[in-house]
Amino acid sequence: MPWNTDRRHRRRFETVALPHLDDAYSLARWMTRNDVDAADVVQEAYLRAFRYFDSYRDGDAKSWLLQIVRRTCWSWLERNRPADVVSLEAEAEFGDMVATASGDAEGVLESRSDLRRLDQLIDALPAPLREMIVLRELHELGYREIAEATGLPIGTVMSRLHRARALLLRAWDTKEAGDGGIGSRSPRSSPFPAANSRHGHSR
Repeated sequence: MPWNTDRRHRRRFETVALPHLDDAYSLARWMTRNDVDAADVVQEAYLRAFRYFDSYRDGDAKSWLLQIVRRTCWSWLERNRPADVVSLEAEAEFGDMVATASGDAEGVLESRSDLRRLDQLIDALPAPLREMIVLRELHELGYREIAEATGLPIGTVMSRLHRARALLLRAWDTKEAGDGGIGSRSPRSSPFPAANSRHGHSR
């Protein structure tokens, strides 16, 4: 009967999608930078996911769902905060911004010693770079998984991650210099664990 079919369909969707609800909310929260807006985005994303659940082919459920959440976030930003939507043509500007970033970002991102400050620095990143950091460092997706979720070439993913890390590192170092070395933290302490040691190279 159709009703039984619908119920099975709903239960299967819940089995696939609900375990990743926290990840969905986390990504939406980082992209919208607001709890209420994030909740609205996640609700819309889950409605979209349910509507198009027939297209799900038993692959990586987390990546599939985050792809939908990510698209919903960008639609929301375009409607509500168009200034946050940076075009691909603006990426050269990102490159200029990080040209003077000191050190090898991947090599020194070793600890999360100040989570509040790290949150503030991530929040200050341009949205295209912020989503890269969130997907890679917080949701632990590999480069190829991020490329699939965002629809971007893997080279663009790696480039944006490099720029995001370099911007974070420069901001971290600038704050360290402003603190005048107060506290026991090394001047090269940094916000993230080394990417290669935790994730491997490209997965």
